[in-house]
Amino acid sequence: MASSLARRGIKLVGQATVMVCLLLGMVAFVGASKSVVLTVDGQSQEVQTFDGTVAEVLEQADVSVTSADRVTPEPSATLEDGAAIEVQRALAVDVVLDGKGTTVHTTGETVEDLVSELRVATNSAVSAPMDTSLDGLDGRISISTPKTVFVTVDGKTHERSSTAATVRDLLKESGVQLGAADQISAPRSAGLVDGMGLKVTRVSAGVEETVTEPVPFTSTEVPNADLLEGEKKVTTAGVDGERSRVFSVTRVDGKEVGRTLVKESVTKEPVAEAVAKGTKKRPEAKPATGSGSGGGGEAPASGTWAALAQCESGGNWHINNGNGYYGGLQFSSSSWLGAGGGAYAPVASEATPEQQIAVAEKLRANGGWGHWPSCASKLGLL
Repeated sequence: MASSLARRGIKLVGQATVMVCLLLGMVAFVGASKSVVLTVDGQSQEVQTFDGTVAEVLEQADVSVTSADRVTPEPSATLEDGAAIEVQRALAVDVVLDGKGTTVHTTGETVEDLVSELRVATNSAVSAPMDTSLDGLDGRISISTPKTVFVTVDGKTHERSSTAATVRDLLKESGVQLGAADQISAPRSAGLVDGMGLKVTRVSAGVEETVTEPVPFTSTEVPNADLLEGEKKVTTAGVDGERSRVFSVTRVDGKEVGRTLVKESVTKEPVAEAVAKGTKKRPEAKPATGSGSGGGGEAPASGTWAALAQCESGGNWHINNGNGYYGGLQFSSSSWLGAGGGAYAPVASEATPEQQIAVAEKLRANGGWGHWPSCASKLGLL
């Protein structure tokens, strides 16, 4: 019986040992387990885990992340019981930045967060309000950064800082009105580039311009038997007419580069001049008579005038050598006309010797032989 009791005691001891081991294991199990709060895109859950790092917990919870996602704490961080893990998945946003399209993965919540993340100028033009949630975006977002552009128009260059996306937008923003034929140095649909130069060339084509011009009158000579040979008389005064000419003019930046005649018409007919030309033979002049050698005496005989003509012109009563003096006694035009020679001929060389002597007599009567100082001195008349 003692033996039976011994065996029974040994069995109880063994069972007690097993219970102790199970109890110790359970204590160890409970001590190694951690309770972690995992929040993914705003949705939270409690996770019991024996894992020691954030990455291990995410793997256990079957949560996959990319390099663009935001994980807090970092995946390599060691966890403590009661820790909180937050995962913010990155959104794929279609962005057109200064005319170039791209897809941006961001963990920002608003358009303002996205702009800040892209590090563009705060005064950039954005197609959506800054407080718009990225989750609520409908389509892509356009961002245009400010650029300095030099615009030359109407002869002046202006420096502008603009967030306009295209040349067309910039011109509209600047208040530049374009004519149908005006030209621009870059396509209107072209995107703006910092430091860009734009020139607007003003072109006006097909502008009609009317010009009034004179139409010169013509002159016709009509023989007249009542006038002496060499005499002329205007019987009908000539009057210029007028002509209207219409041109199509093209100008570039205000300067004319071409014109084409469209039509023309005479608005006032000219009046032709009619001139009577004498055909009546001149009567023979009577020889001059008298004698004397002083400045105030009677007219000398025709032989004196002949001698004076021989000295002045070699005796050629019709000489005109182009030196401004005419005829045998070398009258200037002013002397001839001033003494009435115009009644005979326009210039002395076209008058007869007798007519020249008659005019010379008038000159001698008012000024003596001093009108011919050199030859009169040679002939002893002075």
